[in-house]
Amino acid sequence: MKHKRLWFGAAGIAVVGLAVAIGIMFKPSIAPIDPPARASFDPQLVRAGARVVALGDCVVCHTANDGQPFAGGLPLATPFGTIYATNITPDADTGIGRWSRDAFARALRSGIARDGHPLYPAFPYIHFTRMSDDDITAAYAYLMTREPVRTKTPPNDLIFPLNFRPLVAFWNVLFLREGAYRPDPSQSAQWNRGKLLVDGLGHCASCHSPLNAIGGEQAGKAFDGGIVDGWEAPPLNALGSAVKPWTQAQLVTYLRTGRASEHGAAAGPMLPVTRDLATVPQEDVEAIATYILSIQKPAAARPATAGAGHGPTTPAGQRGAVLFQASCAQCHGPAAPMQSIGERPTLAFSTAVAADTPRNAIQMMFNGIGWHGEDTLNYMPSFIDQYDDAQIADLAAYLREAYSDRPAWSGVDTLAAKLRKEDSAR
Repeated sequence: MKHKRLWFGAAGIAVVGLAVAIGIMFKPSIAPIDPPARASFDPQLVRAGARVVALGDCVVCHTANDGQPFAGGLPLATPFGTIYATNITPDADTGIGRWSRDAFARALRSGIARDGHPLYPAFPYIHFTRMSDDDITAAYAYLMTREPVRTKTPPNDLIFPLNFRPLVAFWNVLFLREGAYRPDPSQSAQWNRGKLLVDGLGHCASCHSPLNAIGGEQAGKAFDGGIVDGWEAPPLNALGSAVKPWTQAQLVTYLRTGRASEHGAAAGPMLPVTRDLATVPQEDVEAIATYILSIQKPAAARPATAGAGHGPTTPAGQRGAVLFQASCAQCHGPAAPMQSIGERPTLAFSTAVAADTPRNAIQMMFNGIGWHGEDTLNYMPSFIDQYDDAQIADLAAYLREAYSDRPAWSGVDTLAAKLRKEDSAR
């Protein structure tokens, strides 16, 4: 009799546990709506939405290479496979045209699509959940007045069992803390605005924080730096460790223009972010800079090397010096006319050259900075097809010896081969 009671008790617990699990994994759908007419949205609200969407960098992830804006299809590589960004144009069949404002808000706040399926956390709803109601309403108005694009997103390619979406619900239990941002009354309005933008809309920690084995941001290591698309997203809380510590003015200029005279130029995944921030009010970027500078860890300023440092002393550095003179000195040499144009910094101040790893220096040489309209000051050609991995390693050795007081990098050719393979697969 006693064993029977234990069995019934265990069965009851199992049933309750199953019911809880089902409740966590499966959410109800929200009824579709008829796509609202563009004219139904207040133009002033749409303009406010443009600002919100730019601050959230929505177009960066939701636009495929050579694709239509917001039409999705961009492959997002993860350790678990490839996720394709969704179509968020107001197309009724393949986009969000039949989503109500409430369905849109639930996706941002809870990571649940209109039909009830959980969204993968490559979509940073764990940060968007801090958005205000007004910002969500404005973003909805802006997106629903874009040009509808009928295009179906490719299916995700994820490993088992992560291709079973309901399991994301348990990830959310660990990492999602729903709720709009609550201002800190002890801080200024500018600081609070900056924290909202950095922690919420801008979701900066998504890239600039290390991730754990299941893709969540590591606890206690926010803004300690991360890896995105093969590039290092440097720690945002260690800007004082740069060759020349960042100032408010330099950070604002960098975020709005993609270049800073004492640090370098934005490239890789950060470049389109700066192009979005160039479209928002200056006060927003100043607030972002204020908050970021307030979270710095204590760090001693490193001495700057004026112009070219000591000459190359290793065989690799000497070989790299020849390559540098052939391909780089025209713009980056100490006597190059380009040094005086657009406040281009000496490589002695370059964040990539002074970094602990050669990752970003390699990626800069591989990918350069693509031509963007009339923005010629932020252009650098790609050398991925001109130089092999050994030559890239020689160039890196020269840069490190000639423009930095830090120790030589090791394993550069091996890392270059790895990054070349990864870049070609994207």
